[in-house]
Amino acid sequence: MAYRNKTYVCFDGDNDMSYYRLMTAWKANDNSDFNFHNAHDLNSARDTSEEESIKRQLRERFANSKLLVVLIGDNTRFLRKFVKWEMEVALRLNMPIVGVNLNGERYRTELCPATIRDELAIYVPFKQKIIQHAMDNWPEDHARRKKAGETGPFYYNDSVYTKLGLYS
Repeated sequence: MAYRNKTYVCFDGDNDMSYYRLMTAWKANDNSDFNFHNAHDLNSARDTSEEESIKRQLRERFANSKLLVVLIGDNTRFLRKFVKWEMEVALRLNMPIVGVNLNGERYRTELCPATIRDELAIYVPFKQKIIQHAMDNWPEDHARRKKAGETGPFYYNDSVYTKLGLYS
């Protein structure tokens, strides 16, 4: 059994790669507190690979992951081949999910993929401090809420954003 300490980031590779790259740049910046153990560092699934080969590599990433971050852009809800499959795997594994709205919204929006729309997940805007807060705190909150039988989308209240110095 692999040690699960990684964060699996799921996103539209055709349209939202720049957001994923920005997250990795935040992580690499010595002046930033942003940090996560990136599951994508385990292997690199290539676009030219066969679907089953890619999924085998993605399953390896999941085996080492404790959290799924879904970058939700304009087209994410329409993706059926890998992004939907990744969300379904995370749900089967009872993995905590952080939905990150690339449009800056704090709440689940109409852009949210149907696969996770009514599932137990936390939603935040694409801002460094609140994403880090969610990655650090949601796994424990998720476990507690799951045990209590809670479902559906969750959001941080204004006091969390104020505490983090975010006023949007």
